Amino acid sequence: MTHHELEEGTVEALDFTKLNQIGQSGLQVIPAIAQDVETGDVLMMGYVNREALEYAQKERKAVFWSTSRNELWIKGLTSGNWLALEDIRVNCEQNSILYRVRLQGDGACHTLEEGQKKRHRRSCYYRRLRGDGSLEKIEE
Repeated sequence: MTHHELEEGTVEALDFTKLNQIGQSGLQVIPAIAQDVETGDVLMMGYVNREALEYAQKERKAVFWSTSRNELWIKGLTSGNWLALEDIRVNCEQNSILYRVRLQGDGACHTLEEGQKKRHRRSCYYRRLRGDGSLEKIEE
């Protein structure tokens, strides 16, 4: 499956090996969900390590740790679509965090909407899993 088919296609190809890959790599990260503080929409999910979390607290921007590039990922640095950090919540088992953010830009996702006006999608969660196993794009 190509990268484009994975991001834009309607064939379900969930990566159930991702957490195992992270575990085997020895990276010390936890999941971090970015949620729009006004609408409650889930915009994206990434991972944070201690460095990313401390950077986020200091700069008041959502910051993640890229598990594929093994480096600090300052959301918005290349796209201009910043996630201004309002609040950080910690779950009961202290194994994930919730960034409550305000989107500063046209979208949180690195993929682009279809059509003439190419904008970043507001949320990375732009497809619905159907009962037959296929994916359906959701209009925003």
